Formats: sequence, C-alpha cells, structure tokens
Amino acid sequence: MRPDNAVETAPGAAARRRIPRTADLRRLGRAALLGSGGRAGRLPDAIEHIAKVHRDRHPGADLAILRKAYVLAESSHRGQMRKSGEPYITHPLAVTLILAELGAETTTLTASLLHDTVEDTDVTLDQVREEFGEEVRFLVDGVTKLEKVDYGAAAEPETFRKMLVATGNDVRVMSIKLADRLHNMRTLGVMRPEKQARIAKVTRDVLIPLAERLGVQALKTELEDLVFAILHPDDYLRTTELILEHAALPDPLGAVAEDVRKVLREAGISSEVEVRPRHVVSVHRVRLKRRGAQPGGSDFGRVLIQVAEDADCYAVLGELHTCFTPVIAEFKDFIAAPKFNLYQSLHTAIRDGEGRIAEVLIRTRQMHHVAEAGVIALGNPYATGDGADSDEGERADPTRPGWLARLLEWQREAPDPDFFWSTLRDELAQDREITVFSADGGTVGLPDGATCTDAAYALHGEGAHSCVGVRVNGRLAPLGTALRDGDTVQLLMTEATDGEGYGPSPEWLEHARTPAARIAIARWLEAHPVAPAEQEPAAPAVRSAATAARRAAEPLADTDPPGAAVRMARCCTPVPPDGITGFPIRGGTVAVHRSECPVAARMAASGRATVAVHWRSDAPVTGHRATLYAEALGRPRLLADLTEVIATEGVAIVYAAVEPPQEHRVRHTYTVELPDPGALPALMRAMRAVPGVYDVYRAQEAVAAAQP
Repeated sequence: MRPDNAVETAPGAAARRRIPRTADLRRLGRAALLGSGGRAGRLPDAIEHIAKVHRDRHPGADLAILRKAYVLAESSHRGQMRKSGEPYITHPLAVTLILAELGAETTTLTASLLHDTVEDTDVTLDQVREEFGEEVRFLVDGVTKLEKVDYGAAAEPETFRKMLVATGNDVRVMSIKLADRLHNMRTLGVMRPEKQARIAKVTRDVLIPLAERLGVQALKTELEDLVFAILHPDDYLRTTELILEHAALPDPLGAVAEDVRKVLREAGISSEVEVRPRHVVSVHRVRLKRRGAQPGGSDFGRVLIQVAEDADCYAVLGELHTCFTPVIAEFKDFIAAPKFNLYQSLHTAIRDGEGRIAEVLIRTRQMHHVAEAGVIALGNPYATGDGADSDEGERADPTRPGWLARLLEWQREAPDPDFFWSTLRDELAQDREITVFSADGGTVGLPDGATCTDAAYALHGEGAHSCVGVRVNGRLAPLGTALRDGDTVQLLMTEATDGEGYGPSPEWLEHARTPAARIAIARWLEAHPVAPAEQEPAAPAVRSAATAARRAAEPLADTDPPGAAVRMARCCTPVPPDGITGFPIRGGTVAVHRSECPVAARMAASGRATVAVHWRSDAPVTGHRATLYAEALGRPRLLADLTEVIATEGVAIVYAAVEPPQEHRVRHTYTVELPDPGALPALMRAMRAVPGVYDVYRAQEAVAAAQP
C-alpha cells in the first residue's frame, strides 16, 4: 500500500517501546539499494535481521522463500522512493519486521514482503500464485487496495469491505494490514496536518477496534498512542510529561514486585515478576477516572507475573491473597472465562503492609504471548483440521464465532458503501461481547447492549419476522429488553404459514442494535408499507344491549334464607360451580363473590358480616357471566382472532376492552355470557391457543396480582 509518508513523528517514540525495533531501517535501505547481494543462496543483508528474529520464534523455518520474496519485492519496487528519500522497499521490510517480532509464521512474512507489489508495481496476482502458491496470493490480494479510478469516493470503504471478507477466510490478512498501518502511522510526519488527522481517525474508528478484536494488543496499544498524539496533542504532551516525572521518582511498584518475588520464591513457585508500564493512552484514561486526584504507582504500571502452567496461576493467586490484603472488587478470572479476543489472565489487586496498592496480572508465558500477539500467535490457524473449509468455502473464525461472523453476514446486505462505512464504525465501537443461550441449549454471541430483537435475528435470520414475543430466563419480556451475558432466550414464534398480519413494526428498529437486525427489519418495512389504520372488525358474538340487560336481571344464586336481592360481583364474576360467599351492600342487596376472591377476603378481614348464598338449582341454563383477562403480545388482528375464537365456542361477549399496549404487551378484558358454566375451561384453552396470547385467567387472579 503506497503510504505517502516518510519520517517518524517524535510523539510516537514512547509508544514504540511496545515492539522492539532493533534493526536500523536506514541501513536496511542502503542494503536494499545494493540489490540482493552476496552469493547465490545467501540471505540478502537487508533481511538478515528479519530472518534472525523469525528463526528465534520458528527454529525450523525455511528461509529460502523469504529470500525469494525479498528479491521480487526489491526488484519490483526498485526506483520507488518514499517522501523521506528512503527506498520504498524499507516499508515492506518494516512491516515484515513488526510481524516477525510478534511471531508470525513464514507464509505471513512472505506475503508481507510482497503486500504492495500488486498494488504499486507491474507484478500480478497470477505471478504471485505461480511463484509462491495460492495462500500467499490470497493474502496479498486481501490487503491490495481498490483503485480510486474505478470506485471514486467509495474506494476506501469498499477496500475495507474486501479486506474484511478476506479476513473472514484468513485472519492473517488483517494481521498484515494492522502491521502496515502501524508503520505508516510511525512515519506520518511529512503529511499535511489535515491528512494526518483523517488517517488517524480511520485508524481510531476501524483498525484499532479490529486489533482489539483480534487480540493483537502490541499493535493496538502503539496505534492508540500514535493516534492520541495526532488528534489530542495537548493531552498527549501533558500525559507524557506526567510519565517522565513519575519515572524520575522511586517506583513504589518496584518494591511491591520485590515482595511478590520473595513470597513466590518461598512458596516454591517458579515465576517471572516484572513491573509492566502502562502506555500513554492507558495512563490518560486512569487520570480521567481519578478526576484530578494525585496519581499513584498503579496509575503508571501493573505487576505482571508469568508462570509455566495454568494451575500455577491459581497457586500464585492463592499466595498473593494469603500474604497480602486483596482488593476483592478488582478480581477477574479471564482464564476460566476468556475474553472474546483470546485474552486469558487473572486480574487482581493487592495492598502491601505499607498501604501501597498494586494491580497484578497473572498468566502463563503462552497466555502472555497470545495477549500480545493475538491471532498472530496462532501461527497458521488453518494448518490443522480445526480450520478446515466449511461447506460454503469459508474458513472458520479461529478466535471465536461471533463478531467476525456477524460482520460478514450483514456486510453482504449493506445497500451502499456509505451505509457500510458508517455501520462498520458503529459496530466496531461496541468493545464488549456477550454470550446468550437459546432455549435448545445453543449459544449466540452478541455485542454488549444487544436486545432480544437482535437475538431473534441472530438465531433465525429473516425468520425472526414471525417472532411475537420472548421469554428471558423464563419470564416474558419485551423485545426491546437489553440482554446480559449468560441470559437464556426463548423466542415465541407465530405458527402462521402465510405471514399475514405478522411482521416487524417500525419500533423494532428502535430496539435493534446489530446491523444484521436493522437491515432485515428495514428491508421488511420497505416491502410492507404500513397502510392507514383500519378499524378492527366488530366482534361477531356481541349481543345487543337489551339482551345483555335481560340476562343480567335473571338471578343465578339465592341467599339463605331466601328473599334478598342478589348481584354477582364484577370483580370476580362467579359462575357455577364456583364456591361463593355473600356480603350485604346498600339497599339490602347481597353481593356474591367467589370464595377465593381477594376483595371478599379483605371485606371479611375488616369484620364485614357475611351472608350464606348458594347456586339456584333452577337457575337459567344460559346467562352465566365470567370476566376473563387475556395477556398477549400486540399484533395486527389480535382482537378479531380472539373474538372469533370466543364466538366459535358459542359464547357471547357482553363487554370487551383493550388496554393501551406497553412494550408490545397488551391486555384484553372480556365479560362473556356462557351457554353453560362447564364451557369456561374449554373457552380459556381455546383463547390461549390464539397466536400471541400467552395467558388467560379469571378476573380475581388479576386482582390478586395487583395486591402488595
């Protein structure tokens, strides 16, 4: 990738300590100008240091392919110069050195040496395939930019789209891109300030989050510091001055580290203990959290303990919590529950006898390598059967299924480059991932803050259009409910096959956080424009007011002794063979309640006198009334479907009311006239079977639910 830059910016010097730079690139540039040099088969001087670093990590590596790649890259770029006056070949050499320091395997280093040849020289992808094989060709193609001549303003977003698709098949593509951007950021000084800011913002919004997700912390932290220096120079300067002032003072963490070494030595645990300085952005964030308070030792660094085995990590933790005072709120176990980017470590904080607090990281040496290099530490993640191609020809994500799979899914449906670019930045801004469980025991990864709507589309794709509700951890919840890590989600889907009357409403867009859900909902809404609201059809079984009044006047129960006027209580609408009790009210009338009615219980508790009542044996065959509540998930035609079911059961509706919906949930109230009291259980079962209805119950249950 042609970097239009040349010299290193001074503000990034502190950050570059993250990746040792023991090679003099200017010397390598002079060596490159002299050509491959040496006898046939001898390594060119320009890549001797890269080869040495690579052999330290991979003793059995075949260096012949690196020599071959360098010769092609050097001859192809010969005559091209960076703005600093250095030979252009110094850029691919620097990128390759960064990857070698992180332990990348030979194929990645070969592709990194060639990563700009197809873009900036006459070398073709076919030539790369013929000389180095399909894997190297794929990696080089993955990081090759699309031409502005062909794509115009869409060239940058479409290049990233192409690169991400390639990363879905081989994560080493993004490893090369990240190292390429790091070297370009290191040498951004000759660019115009506005162009520096533009590149820094893209790095901040897209590449740094990608480095975090791929676990490449060594690249991520240095990129953060370089971006910070460009976009916030005043804050960067104040923070670096604070770091220098702290470095001139005795470090309290050094004393804590020495005490820790002594404790572990006495416990017989072999370990390496060191003070690990925080990088500039990390110190700045800590300062912001402390809100002007005097910074302490842990604000500038943490104690890092490396051991051999996983079990040793927990042994170290036990010794620390026994011999020092632990700060329990700071303990986190990322070994038992690794982060979504491969990171594993134990985090704790301890207070020594003098009151000094130190944050401590405990990990194995392999964990430390993975924490620094992320997916690069995997070498070739596709060398074994674990990374075999899937049925669709795409390789599995070697980190964890989740963010990368989601990104690859929704980017296919992104309608235009601007939408893709803005949505990509929003997606990458989510820096945490949660795992939720489906009702069948499966799992799905979602960004932190995702809702039940997002889970529905992650699990069912466009089939989620027929979702009518959800239970979270066994309890009914609105579709807009934000999910937490470990939640269990049971989606309630309609059984309708034609989809008539079902589908997402515009408010679903307000609940959706993931691009895949938003794209699917927006596409459905566009294809199904909302028609003007139509009045629900009248209930087919509503009796006339005159008929209802006549039925209500016929008494169903008698007092004991008989003679008093009787009225069925509206709060519980008793019907035979319910147990009943009576209470005298104004005018000598007796109100008849179900025995378990909460209103009746309160009246009895207050000392109200009761009247014995019983069902009349000669009561009318019809005219028994009951009030039912139907709790449902709001959808079109729900009222019509419920009234149709009630009519089908031969039951008349005396009164019906629908409460305003709240977060998709709605409650219907029906006072019905039964042809026979025994018809009530069958009616309630039929109403529960209506799609979207999750419960139907008698009136007194609603009263009970409202009691404190």
